[in-house]
Amino acid sequence: MTQSIATVAILVKDYEDAITFYCDQLGFNLVADTDLGGDKRWVLIAPPGQSGAQLLLAKAEGETQLAAVGKQGGGRVMFFLNTSTFTRDHAAMIESGVRFLEEPRHESYGSVAVFEDLYGNKWDLIEPKR
Repeated sequence: MTQSIATVAILVKDYEDAITFYCDQLGFNLVADTDLGGDKRWVLIAPPGQSGAQLLLAKAEGETQLAAVGKQGGGRVMFFLNTSTFTRDHAAMIESGVRFLEEPRHESYGSVAVFEDLYGNKWDLIEPKR
């Protein structure tokens, strides 16, 4: 039997703001945007050339979910965006207004820099060593 993680949900406050950030600033593709009724949508996004999990933008409801927006990783890096062109992607992300929390580092496992999404979730942009 073969299994894989297909989709990971990330809580967002607003669908349109999240789509704008992930698609316009990070360059992700909008894979699906289906109205489910009752102010709910099935919004899937993925990086170009995606071969792993997609993100489901899940609109937070209620106090508990709203309080968790931007804090799903408990303050640590929760998401890892792999690239084969770190320098190009890092520069493009800075140009589009993505906020990096550090200068790029070159570690034994690859080149990496931490950035935040529009809600404060921490991500690694990483080009793994081959």
